[in-house]
Order: sequence, then structure tokens, then C-alpha cells
Amino acid sequence: MLENFSVQEIKRQLESNKNMRFITYAVGGLLVLVIGYFAYIQFMWKPDNEKSKDAYWIGLNYASQDSTDLAIETLKPVVNKYDGKIGGEDAQFILGRQYMSKGEFKKALEQLEGVDVEDTYVSAMAIGLQGDCYSEMKDFKQATEKYLEAAGLNENEMTTPMYLFKAGLTSEKSNDFDTAVECYTKIRDDYPQYGSQKSIEKYIARSSSKTTKK
Repeated sequence: MLENFSVQEIKRQLESNKNMRFITYAVGGLLVLVIGYFAYIQFMWKPDNEKSKDAYWIGLNYASQDSTDLAIETLKPVVNKYDGKIGGEDAQFILGRQYMSKGEFKKALEQLEGVDVEDTYVSAMAIGLQGDCYSEMKDFKQATEKYLEAAGLNENEMTTPMYLFKAGLTSEKSNDFDTAVECYTKIRDDYPQYGSQKSIEKYIARSSSKTTKK
């Protein structure tokens, strides 16, 4: 009896209280969205994500054989079909690199700017390659920004000094010798092994002679 009364009371409150009805509908709608999202992830996104991991291998094989045009034609549909999936993002990275091989730097940038991968090394390389594209197009200031971004993404002994060095070179080309000195000095102080390979003191001296910070 008490249960029936409670149900009837709730029903009456729903009918008479607009705010309560609104909250109930909102919560119900939110539950539908949440359930739909998890159903999509489980039954659609995950299977497609697994398929995507094998989808770009043919294009990668063409790329490794320097068959650039075949690689591009093979990779483009993979990127379109599996955008946001692991294989699709890997394909997009490779596709951007293939456009660079053809000297089509604007097309390469369009692909590389959209790459979103979990691997921090690949992420840094994707940003660094954008710097290479801007450098090839003589936009040295933008190139420097990308190199510095790549250098700082995941500081390590491999990509960080390499992109700091490139940032130093493009800074010199845009007459920003202060930034060049900062890049070369950081290599000398934090990455001495790389610095010795590049004879970094020579670059520090060259930029320091032209810097505004005397």
C-alpha cells in the first residue's frame, strides 16, 4: 500500500512540478547518451581500431621502396576511413612524409598537423617535420616555433637536441640570434654528447657575435 502511494505521489509530483519533469527528462536523456557512447566504443570503435592497425602496411611498404606515388594513393583512403584510429593516425604521418618527398610541403603540413598519436617520439617527429616544411618554404620564424615545440614535447637525448639545433639554424636565418644562442647553449649544457658531435661551440660563437645581448 505504501509502495502504491509512493508511486502515485511521484507521478503527481511529475505532473505538477515542471522543474522536476525537466530534471527527470534531462537525466533520462543523459543516460541514453552515455549508454549510446559506450555501445559505440564497444561494438564499433574498438573493432574498427583493430582493423586500422593493419590497414596502412601496404602503403608503408610502398614508401619503404621509394614508390612515393603508390604510397600516397594507398594511404589516402586509409586516412579517410580510419581517421582517429591508431592505424589511421599512423597512415596520416606516413602520408605527410610522402608529400614531403615530392616537395608538396603544404599538403604535407595538412596531414602532419592532424596527426594525433600516443607515442611521444612520433608526436615530436610529426611536429618537427612541420618545422622542416616551413623551413623548406622559407618561413623560418614558423619553422623555429615548430622545432622548439618538438624539442620541448618530450625531452630526451635524441629528439630534443636535434630539434634545438634546427631551431638554432632557422633562428639564425631569421636574424634572431638571441634565440639561436639560447638553443645552442642549451645543447652544450644539457646535451654535451650531441653538442660535441656538432662542434656546438662554433655555432655559439657565430651567433653570439651578432646577438643584441652583448
